[in-house]
Order: sequence, then structure tokens, then C-alpha cells
Amino acid sequence: MNPFLQKLHPYPFERQRALLAGANPPHDLAHISLSIGEPRHAPPEFVLRKLIDSLQGLGSYPQTAGIAPLRAAIAAWLTRRFHLPAGSLDPETMVLPVNGTREALFAFAQCMVDPAGGTGRPAVVMPNPFYQIYEGAALLAGAEPCFMANPGTTGAASAQWLPDLTSVSEAIWRRCQLLYLCSPGNPTGAVAGIDYLRQALALADRYDFVIAADECYSEIFMDESRPPAGLLQAALAAGHTAYERCMVFHSLSKRSSVPGLRSGFVAGDPALIAAFLLYRTYHGCAMPLPTQMASMAAWNDDQHVIDNRVLYRRKFEQVLPILRSVMPVEAPQAGFYLWPDIGTASGAGIETGLGDDERFTRELFERKHVTVLPGSYLARSTPHGNPGRGRVRISLVATLEECVDAAMRIRDYMMER
Repeated sequence: MNPFLQKLHPYPFERQRALLAGANPPHDLAHISLSIGEPRHAPPEFVLRKLIDSLQGLGSYPQTAGIAPLRAAIAAWLTRRFHLPAGSLDPETMVLPVNGTREALFAFAQCMVDPAGGTGRPAVVMPNPFYQIYEGAALLAGAEPCFMANPGTTGAASAQWLPDLTSVSEAIWRRCQLLYLCSPGNPTGAVAGIDYLRQALALADRYDFVIAADECYSEIFMDESRPPAGLLQAALAAGHTAYERCMVFHSLSKRSSVPGLRSGFVAGDPALIAAFLLYRTYHGCAMPLPTQMASMAAWNDDQHVIDNRVLYRRKFEQVLPILRSVMPVEAPQAGFYLWPDIGTASGAGIETGLGDDERFTRELFERKHVTVLPGSYLARSTPHGNPGRGRVRISLVATLEECVDAAMRIRDYMMER
């Protein structure tokens, strides 16, 4: 058995289930789950129709590289979304469909990390707080997960929650083979600008590592005039005309509210794509043809994504005033999470005694039948502290009515305490 399996930490939702075990919530209140980042808006009808109309494709083995029209649709979307020069992204050599970003983010580390390369144990650098797949991928690849410090502080707006690239020592950068970035950030909603991404690219060039940019929340943002930047944009600005050292990860789960479709893609450096395609060919994870056809329809349409953003903005507009009456909480720059400090009274800077995120989560479930996720479950304790402690992640994925109801229950719980 792979000994690295013993190094894996329990997944956040396993810990949450253990935390809530034996709790007896009020049965007169319907359960509202705001802990899992699973979009629950209705999937676009035209995507569902395309999926159904393509079911005859189940009669053939799909190719790992995907069909050419899907790769072309993805390249066209990236080009118009991130203002890339026409023809700069070759769909034949720079794009690869994947079965959701979770699968690809994990597999990419297995493909990229050389356990015997360099001097000392290879390092994989990542944010903190973070998506736990990054850590698990690093461990099972035989690498050491190394966490960047996070300058986010009590009451900090999401823009202040970008991981600090300068907090990583030169010794770790010299061992680094892979850097995971997540922008917009999960759970913080922080967005990396072009200058930040170019700083990461400069480090990659200097220390010879690859950047895996998890951009799966890039299409849920607050200001239509300011969409989040992407690593491919920064690469071109830095003179990486073939997107050297860059791999971006995108998904339809959040963008198009089809998490069950398990459809996404990776794009970037053709040398990395070629290696990852070889790995995935042996891995046996080709995307079924009906999924490819439905995905092509989704990537070719932008209006349903604009409509989707409107739904999330309405939730923030109605939920934030309710929660701000009892806690400091800000709208994220992007994404659908709230990341409040639950230990401080809103606007007063007064400690409320509710700063234990595990206790808050269990009591909120027991008293109000609402589930959120303790922030400490999404981060690791380091010499810089645990940046998730004293916070919770609230996923505004339920209906508008449920999100408003849950916000009022959270407000009432805090006022009762």
C-alpha cells in the first residue's frame, strides 16, 4: 500500500460530520446547508438538451484529448474572456478537456513532481487557507506541502487575503517544483492582479518550477466592468508567448451551475499539456462524448453566465446587511463565499466570545439548523498561525430565500449568545 496515504488529513467535510455527530437540531426549522460549495442554481436548459441529444455518443470510446470542436470552443472562450491575441492559444497543443478541476488539480501534481529531482525533498507551495486537494496531491506525489503566509487579519477585506509570495524562504523556492495559486480564492474571494501573477511567474523562471492556477471561480464576480485577471494574461504580459511554466484550470461547475457534469479543462504550456495528456492516457479518464458536446455548448455561450452572476449578486445584496448587524463581513471580490470573523462584534471591534469556529458551527446547527464550515478546517497551523481560526465559510449556493432565512437565523443566534 502507498505509504503516503497515511499522511493525508481528514477531508473538511469528514471533520464537519464528526463535529456535528449527535447534535439534535430543531425539527421545526428546515435544514439549510451553506457549508459545501456546490452550486444549486438550475442548470442551463440548452446544456441539458445538448447532453440528452448526444447520448448516442455513449456507444464509442472517447479520446483522452477530446474532440477538436470542444478544444476550439475552449480556446475561443479563453481568448475572448481574457483578451488574448487571436491565434495565441493553439487548441491542438495548448488545451485539454478534463473531468472537472478537482480531478485535474490532483493528477497534475502526480505528473509534474519528480520525487528524485533536485536536492532534498521536492516542495509544492500553496495558499493557506486552501483547497485541500492541493495538499493531498502534493503528499501522494511524494512532495512536501509548503504554505504561504496570509496577511489577512481580523476584519480584513478579501483583497487583503492574497497569499504572501515573499513569505516563502529561498531554500523552499529552490526545492519547489509546483506552485498552486487559487484566484479568485477559496474561501477568501481574493483576486490576484496581473502584477501579483507576474511576480509569481518571475519566481517560477528564477527557480524553475511550474504554476498551476486554479481559476474555477473566475466567472462569479461582483463588478461586470472588472472581471478577474488570469495567469495566461499575465504570462503574455511577462513575455511568455507560449505560456511557458503555466497551466490554468477551469470548470463548468461554478460557471454554468453543472457540478454533476464533471467538466473542465486545462490550458497553457504545450510541453506541459503533452506530458499531462500522456499521463491521462494511461490514467484512463477520457471525457464521455455526450459530456463533451454539452460542454462545448456551455463554453460557446456567455449570456447564461452573466445571468448566473446576477443571481449571486442578489444574494450578497440581501444577506450582507443582515449579517453586518452582528459581525464584520464583506462581500468577496469574486466567488460565492463569505469569510466572516465570527469572534468580533460588527463595527465595534469587541470580542464576542464566539470566536471558536468549531463551537460556533456546532451550536448554530443545534440551535438554528444551519450548517457552515469551520474556517480552521480549510487551513493549516503554521508558525504564522492558522488563518482560518475564528472564521467560518458560508457558501451562498442555496436559493435566495434560503440564504436570507439562514442569515436571519445566524443573526438571531449571535444576538441570543
